[in-house]
Amino acid sequence: MENAVRDLRAAKGLSQAELATAVGVSRQTINSIETGRYLPSLPLAIGLARFFGTTVEEVFDADA
Repeated sequence: MENAVRDLRAAKGLSQAELATAVGVSRQTINSIETGRYLPSLPLAIGLARFFGTTVEEVFDADA
């Protein structure tokens, strides 16, 4: 599953650590999501989408 977390984070000028703090996870979790090694839980996926002001479907592409 591909995701746009890295692009969305970069567009806001945030580090992985800053995003992690904002959504309540570790920097390593953000890194793992961005590199596709970890699929977030539904609450975390929703939290990321809300943080970026978008939908879960726009952050995570299940068809990729």
